Amino acid sequence: MERSEIMTTASWETPPDRAAKSRLRGERWMAWWVRSMAAIAILSVGLIALFIFAKGIPPIWTIGWQDFLLGETWKPGDVPPQYGIFPMIVGSVLVTAGAMLMGAPVALAAAVYLAGFCPPKFRRTLNSLVLLLAGIPSIVYGFFGMVVLVPWVREYGSGTGSSLFTAALLLAIMILPTVISVSETAFSAVPQRYYEAGRALGLTHEKTMVGVIVPAASSGVLAALVLGIGRAIGETMAVVMVAGNQAVIPSSIWEGTRTLTANIVLEMGYAADLHRDSLIASGAILFMMILCLNTVFLYLREKWVKV
Repeated sequence: MERSEIMTTASWETPPDRAAKSRLRGERWMAWWVRSMAAIAILSVGLIALFIFAKGIPPIWTIGWQDFLLGETWKPGDVPPQYGIFPMIVGSVLVTAGAMLMGAPVALAAAVYLAGFCPPKFRRTLNSLVLLLAGIPSIVYGFFGMVVLVPWVREYGSGTGSSLFTAALLLAIMILPTVISVSETAFSAVPQRYYEAGRALGLTHEKTMVGVIVPAASSGVLAALVLGIGRAIGETMAVVMVAGNQAVIPSSIWEGTRTLTANIVLEMGYAADLHRDSLIASGAILFMMILCLNTVFLYLREKWVKV
């Protein structure tokens, strides 16, 4: 009798035990797979950084860090050659800053509209259009800049049309989908109770969105701006097609400029020896600029963002 009861109990407990063990094995395998993918991603970034710095740092010491970083003349064909990248650093910073000044307010306003004011059916259509803009290749944006923006700036602005302003305007258009989509997701992720609390205090819908929802999503907005800056400072082909590509510090927004990425893509095809190494060193400087930028934004998020 006892043996029968034991067998009955064992047969009753075995299927759940097997299911639990199978589930546990699946969870362990999934955890191992996630850790492996994370390790591969970290290793890939580390190898890229190792290659860039291993190839890029020695030329800086060969040229001289002051002549390389602060030199205002880039003439690799001269005797002796001159490898000053300061005009390209200034061009990259100015183009990126101009793009953010023009594009970020528009993108944030569009994200607020999508999250709090747009009808649901229309929102789906607009979100699809934003995703479509994000998928357009940069070379297509470059053609648009050459055909539309350059003649427009030439007619209503000054100079030839290929200028710092044109490049910044084109990049402002290109960063819109990134900043809009990430910011709209951040606004939509704010708990509903925040909105209800704002309305309960007597705030209008508009004031609740601007005064409650937007500050609550500040962490996501900051992430959207960082992604936008990364997109702008790393863009190459579109900038090459509209910026003018003069390796000088522009004295006005209507003059041409050259960014670090444009300098690399324009000259890497025929560069050799120290010239080629100096272009790789330019990539290392750009890499360090992005790392410093991300570090600053992480610090600001930890210091200022409360939610």
